[in-house]
Amino acid sequence: MTTLLEQAVNRVKPFSDNDQNAIAVLILEGINDDFRWDKSFSSCQDALAMLTDEADEEICAGKCEVLDPL
Repeated sequence: MTTLLEQAVNRVKPFSDNDQNAIAVLILEGINDDFRWDKSFSSCQDALAMLTDEADEEICAGKCEVLDPL
């Protein structure tokens, strides 16, 4: 366990069981979300690479405009 994670665990030890469980749920949901994103994108890396190449070609060909959010 890293020092930072250990510090976080120590900080929540005095919390009630309900609060500790709520924090644990948030952590586990975050981990599960990351896993799902990784799994989703791992199956489409070739398609993403192709889209990236196409976007680069369009930028180089001057077919894109700079986005000015203001």
